[in-house]
Amino acid sequence: MAARIPAVPTTRARSRAGGAGGGGAVLARRSVLGLFGLAALTACGADGGGSGGGGGKTVTLDFLSYNYGTPDLGGQGTQKLIDAFHAANPDIRIRPQGVAVKDVLTKLRTDTAAGNPPDVAQIGWSKMAEAYANLPLVPVQDLVSPADWQAHVAGMSRGVLDAVRHDGKVKAMPYTMSIPVLFYNADLFRKAGLDPDRAPRTVAEIKDAALAVTRTGAQGVYFAVADAGKSDYLTQSVIASNGGTLLRPDGSPAVADPAAVGALTVLQDLTVSGAAPAVSANDAVAAFAGGKLAMIVLSTAALTNFEKAANGKFDLRTAGFPRFTDAPARPTYSGAGLAVLTKDKARQRAAWRFVAFLTGAQGFTVITRDMGYLPLRPALVTDPAHLADYFAQNKRLLPALDQLDAVTPYTFFPGRSANQAVLALQDEAVEPIVLRKADPARTLNEAASKIRSLASRS
Repeated sequence: MAARIPAVPTTRARSRAGGAGGGGAVLARRSVLGLFGLAALTACGADGGGSGGGGGKTVTLDFLSYNYGTPDLGGQGTQKLIDAFHAANPDIRIRPQGVAVKDVLTKLRTDTAAGNPPDVAQIGWSKMAEAYANLPLVPVQDLVSPADWQAHVAGMSRGVLDAVRHDGKVKAMPYTMSIPVLFYNADLFRKAGLDPDRAPRTVAEIKDAALAVTRTGAQGVYFAVADAGKSDYLTQSVIASNGGTLLRPDGSPAVADPAAVGALTVLQDLTVSGAAPAVSANDAVAAFAGGKLAMIVLSTAALTNFEKAANGKFDLRTAGFPRFTDAPARPTYSGAGLAVLTKDKARQRAAWRFVAFLTGAQGFTVITRDMGYLPLRPALVTDPAHLADYFAQNKRLLPALDQLDAVTPYTFFPGRSANQAVLALQDEAVEPIVLRKADPARTLNEAASKIRSLASRS
């Protein structure tokens, strides 16, 4: 989309202790952070010969992206980023390739085996462990000098950079990233006699609110843990917030431990009780966008599409990821990183300029304003040249920003079959438990056995 969707009434900015907003503290905390200027984005020019260009030659980089070419705001925003990069870097041309998110690894493995991998690829974090193990990634941190690296990441979220570090360095640059939040329809809250200014903060409160809504004929709540993208970011967020994890310290799967079983039992109870509909994630998203579902827990990446659907039709609000226990919620991140695969030094320099642009001030302005992902340079939130006007009118991302500093690192299953392990967890455990009343303990034990088997093959 070319312009921001007009805002509708939004969540009130309240303190973290007070509920859904927390925006004032976020903005104050981030206003003191340094803003990285655009000058460093062109610090590493492509000046080599051969296929890398330089000396008046134009470099063409292949960019594999699961957002590119999609008929949604992610596709439009990606094209806008590419157009802006072309305008600022006339000596580099980007040749984008669209691919479904579930097919990214297959495409990359096939192209790599054929000796023709893309120069830069957008890889989802749930697929990254297998990419580290099976693909010839060039760590982005190694593409430039330590001084240039520090200059670029100055002002980026330290929590995110620390969370994505692998083997001591950042191998894929944090790009389109988000964490799950509670989206809710304040009009359906009012109709059910609920206070829309007091968003549920715990899973128990969410269940109570959802059951109240169902008595009006609308649907209550949906945790999108089993989505079409086959990502386990929300499963991890739920389990971690219940005090669990996917892996024990020794690397063995913990998906059948009591905390994990308990977390998915809670979600199953939402379905069994009628608080949540037993439908696919796509159907739930459509129901929420159509004003028929009161609450959905989903990535902030859905925000811009929900805003478009809600504009003039219902009062869309957000709240932070809910607590499962007395301890703070522990959401993890979804989305993707940018990985570089080219071995040509000159093309690596051009690839770095592209990666640096996408993750610089101008890039994250588009990523947030037009695509709905989080600005990983927090100072942009109050910068008049970038996102200050956006956040002055739209507070819906503030609950997620308030939890970003404490984001839980994404947990990777070990081995070269890590993505198959994710699919086993999602398809053979999470979906049957939450949507089809499968026994949580037995089903998760079976998934744990399969995950152990997959790890032993590596």
